[in-house]
Amino acid sequence: MTDVSPFAAALLIISLAGLAGVLSSRLGDWLPVPAPALFLGGAAAASDIWPALGRIPMTLVQQVVTIALLVILFDGGMQIGWRRFRANAAAITWLGVVGTLVTAGALTLAAHLIFGLDWRIALLLGTALSPTDPAVVFSVLGRRQIGGRAGTLLQGESGANDPVGIALLVVLLETSRFHWDAIGSVAGEFTLQLLVGAVTGVVGGRALLWFMRTVPLPAAGLYSLRVLVCVPAIYAATTLVHGSGFLAVLVAGIVIGDQRAPFRAEIERFHSALASLGEIVAFVMLGLTIQVTGPHGVMEGEALPIGLGLAILMALVIRPLLVGLTTLRIRLTRGERIFVLWTGLKGAVPILLGTFILNAGVPDARRAYEIIFVVVAFSVVVQGGTVPAVARRLRLPLETVNPRPWTMNARFEEEPDSLHRFTVASGSPADGTTVSGLPFTDLWISVIIRRGLLVVVTPDTRLRSGDEVLILADPGSAADIEALFTTKPIAP
Repeated sequence: MTDVSPFAAALLIISLAGLAGVLSSRLGDWLPVPAPALFLGGAAAASDIWPALGRIPMTLVQQVVTIALLVILFDGGMQIGWRRFRANAAAITWLGVVGTLVTAGALTLAAHLIFGLDWRIALLLGTALSPTDPAVVFSVLGRRQIGGRAGTLLQGESGANDPVGIALLVVLLETSRFHWDAIGSVAGEFTLQLLVGAVTGVVGGRALLWFMRTVPLPAAGLYSLRVLVCVPAIYAATTLVHGSGFLAVLVAGIVIGDQRAPFRAEIERFHSALASLGEIVAFVMLGLTIQVTGPHGVMEGEALPIGLGLAILMALVIRPLLVGLTTLRIRLTRGERIFVLWTGLKGAVPILLGTFILNAGVPDARRAYEIIFVVVAFSVVVQGGTVPAVARRLRLPLETVNPRPWTMNARFEEEPDSLHRFTVASGSPADGTTVSGLPFTDLWISVIIRRGLLVVVTPDTRLRSGDEVLILADPGSAADIEALFTTKPIAP
């Protein structure tokens, strides 16, 4: 390399853009516009100003966004964990599968009957727009977490309906002709993909957990990297056996999410950071594929009115009414139900599915892709911008979670079965209870950390929401003790 100046200039621009993306996550505290909308809109505007940015091969965009989505889904699965999923499995599965199919069907009818699109492109468009993206919701909320059951359902729904929507669209694109005789084969292939994905996800997650627990590594940093390289391996192996690789990755994350493993906290932080980076990369890459202005831009064609029409129908009619019917069997308070239905935000997955439609060479695919972009932009900006206000209006419990950059750790060569560390959840049985009032006689609280300060532990010390507690207890009662500190009451 004789002249490193062009390389250094390009590297500086990329670094500054990445730094701006990281810092933009704080904008949610001051601006009503969610950070994902800034990534998407900023990249689209940049490709209009510098057309060379928009000449990235669509296949490369798909591959990069797919990798980003794998990291996001795996991190989402770990955040849910097996215990939370098991307590809400029926509701998550019902909402994620049936809600996705209902949304796809309703959008297909609207696109064809109201806006005059051909049946095939209408079906592909409805399927691409059916998945939601609560990763955007929690990005919108910033450091605030939703209490009660709504937060778990939103995470679970996105995790379930992203693989469902992707699998359905892939099967539809592989069907050369749409006719009544093909419905059976489409349904069979779709079901097979989900079943294979779920099974391989469980097997892959358990194998990864065994690998994490039993095979030591020479350096602490390698533990997170080991999990990272295993995630795409689970996706690839599942895809090769004709299953939903995205579902497998989500399920694997759920399986290992709340299990004990060496360096688990470091692994969770590492993948959470990667998921945040993946969200930025996905929206930027997808934004570069869209031309907003100009003779062939979104603003000049029919995509804008059709996209706005579908977005309004979906936000005010389809999801509240049709998807709302699927939630009647789920135990939610009125406020939680309204919030879940309003926050069915669209994100990177619909645009990724739009690239699949483009690459398939389907007639009118470009207009469909532009419509998807408009719907996602409306959903993120309009619906996403109102999420915090809606949560406050419905009086849902919002907990501000501040990052804790300082930690007090003790490292052990062998797993300490009797040592546990929990954070007291708001509304949990331990919240507001004195140490002597805890319903376990074989439990000893050795440390309480409250807002970064050590609290003197006495029998009369009253635990509060957010307290970090270090506990010595019988290994056989670990699950019951965890429920004491972390389980929140479920609304009737």
